[in-house]
Amino acid sequence: MSAAREATQQTTPMPLPDAPRVLIPTGFGLNCEVETAHACRLAGLAPELVHINDLAAGQVRLSDYGMVILIGGFSFGDHLGAGKVLSIRLMTRLPTSLAEFVDGGGLLLGICNGFQTLSKMKLLPRLDGDAVQTVTVTNNDRGRFHDGWIRLAGNPHSPCVFTRGLDRLDLPVRHGEGKVVTSSPELTRRLEEENLVPVTYVDPDGHPTEEFPYNPNGSPGAVAGLCDPTGHIFGLMPHPEAYHSPYLHPQWPQQLRSGSLPDKGPGLLIFNNAADYLRERK
Repeated sequence: MSAAREATQQTTPMPLPDAPRVLIPTGFGLNCEVETAHACRLAGLAPELVHINDLAAGQVRLSDYGMVILIGGFSFGDHLGAGKVLSIRLMTRLPTSLAEFVDGGGLLLGICNGFQTLSKMKLLPRLDGDAVQTVTVTNNDRGRFHDGWIRLAGNPHSPCVFTRGLDRLDLPVRHGEGKVVTSSPELTRRLEEENLVPVTYVDPDGHPTEEFPYNPNGSPGAVAGLCDPTGHIFGLMPHPEAYHSPYLHPQWPQQLRSGSLPDKGPGLLIFNNAADYLRERK
């Protein structure tokens, strides 16, 4: 049996009884719940998949969870813009708002469609109350869906809980609306000054870039994700859950031959950081 097949057939570890619980809303076009839950389990978290209808009906309490992950996909077919309908549904139907959940110490992660949703819910960058939406994630510069791999650089000065210790990280992207746009140059400067841009797209030399394909959507300033000032809310366009095994990288055979193949999927860093924070808090 090949090393890759053996690795993918390994049994996912069962969460410990006291593992931090993670809520993953599903349904209506969202489609990354399986790999997101798998990444959570590998990080020692206890994920629970809950349909959006059940969440809106109050059948679960956000306070029972340490983290909520808004996953990737095409919620409600991306009608009215990616994440727009889902953002309205969550803002109007949740018995407890996601903002209250975070204010109570919870973590909130938005991946791809989840990031698009958080921006339209005014939960990113969440400055000065954010009575109006100040950031959006909109159409790629090239006007089409892009599926490929990119390289991220982490900002060591960011308060973001999820990106602690992140230097460089290869991740897959798959989106048609990934360009991060702010409402004003002043806001853009503030995001940079307060280190609320935890991750940027970089070129092969490690420099932040707006050049395609290293920056797949044309985000000004190479912005690949944002966090709020507490560091507890984080949204990014690349998919860390899709690199939960080292054998998912397109160049893993070359890495294996050169001795540079990592022991674990590097995308797990995001989930391991969240798990560490939740254990410390508990």
